[in-house]
Amino acid sequence: MLKSIVTANPAGVELGPSPFPKEWVIDGHPEATAKEIARSQDGTMRVIVWSCTKGRFRWQYLVDEMLHVLSGEVFIVDHTQTERRLGPGDTAFFPAGSWSEWRVTEDVRKVAVCHVGAPKAVGFALRVLNKILTFPRRKGMSTSEAMS
Repeated sequence: MLKSIVTANPAGVELGPSPFPKEWVIDGHPEATAKEIARSQDGTMRVIVWSCTKGRFRWQYLVDEMLHVLSGEVFIVDHTQTERRLGPGDTAFFPAGSWSEWRVTEDVRKVAVCHVGAPKAVGFALRVLNKILTFPRRKGMSTSEAMS
């Protein structure tokens, strides 16, 4: 069964309320909005458009997250106290289990790809299975014949 390809313009997607825990807020009254625009068939990956108003808060990452900033500005501080500025066009990766402090100075909008990781053994098994399934076939032979 063929799956539909999802396309969207993340700059124009209408977002809904997406509050984060009040205890994460350090300064100001940041308000987040978001909308999921795509999800993998197995549910381990989601693509989300997210925005937040000015303020400062601590964010804890329960899943791997890769983000790309569309507009606005945020300064992030990681566990080493290193501060980085992210603005339009910047991309960042936050591994599951990490945290960062966000200081949003201009309302920020991003596209985030969130991925739930699998144990290493499962990942290895999936890579092996993928190699077997994509093994180049000899002309006119089945996959099992080509492997012998």
